[in-house]
Amino acid sequence: MNQKHFTDEFADAVTNDATLSEIAKAQVIRNLAKLKETKVNILITGLTGCGKSSTINALFNNEKAKVGQGVDPETMDITKYEYDNIVLFDSPGLGDGKDADRRHSENIISKLYEKDNHGDMLIDLVLVIIDGGSRDFGTTVELINSVIIPNLGEDNKRLLVAINQADMAMKGRNWNCNKNSPEPELVKFLNEKVASTRKRIKEATSVDVEPIYYSAGYKDGDQAQNPYNLSKLLLCIVQHTKTEKRAVFIQDINKKEEMWKDDDKLKDYREETRASMWESVKSAASKGADIRR
Repeated sequence: MNQKHFTDEFADAVTNDATLSEIAKAQVIRNLAKLKETKVNILITGLTGCGKSSTINALFNNEKAKVGQGVDPETMDITKYEYDNIVLFDSPGLGDGKDADRRHSENIISKLYEKDNHGDMLIDLVLVIIDGGSRDFGTTVELINSVIIPNLGEDNKRLLVAINQADMAMKGRNWNCNKNSPEPELVKFLNEKVASTRKRIKEATSVDVEPIYYSAGYKDGDQAQNPYNLSKLLLCIVQHTKTEKRAVFIQDINKKEEMWKDDDKLKDYREETRASMWESVKSAASKGADIRR
């Protein structure tokens, strides 16, 4: 059985709301219909082995995605995953040779300049994933500085940098497997990586970014590790998305509770994400309707 779309549930509640006029109800239903068709397009890139696939699986449960290759010759190497409202463009990993990297970089640039049916930029967000277990940060920073930022236009908010595989930093030392979280020494190391990445991008491009670190987790046969800071990553993705589009994440995020429970506890990321998404729903639904409570 297909999962009911959240806009249909909202529409049912509006239809049965005796406090709303019929005119207001009709306007809200029309707005929800538009929201149901709204897409958020995310381009994901990084070096080979940075954990793009595991991140996609953790965030969106990739088993439910429809997969299709780009039809344009320029984008044939970019894999497209389609959910109800989220469209992911997974760029092949860089670092496998100069010729391949040049082709992949050209494909990324081409995708960044692509426009949707309304003439707006297609890509809402570029998620650059860095392998926290690797010493080679330079190649990814060069990708950000030389390929992505120069072709983003003025909207640098469309860029999110995230350091994955935090559990493998420092060669896996100082990771508490029982608590599924980093020990203080590893937290210090990861914060230094975040600061170093921010500084290198700022010095090269004058653009401010706020990288975060996380672990997408894994499942290998009988062995599995839940993600860490995935809730923080999702909040950052939502906050980097246009306000009017944030609601669509409600439909497509992974519904498995265990994927979201472990994080650094610096904020209530899950509550902030819910609040942001539902505020987007209410804002979109009430636009143009005279709703008074």
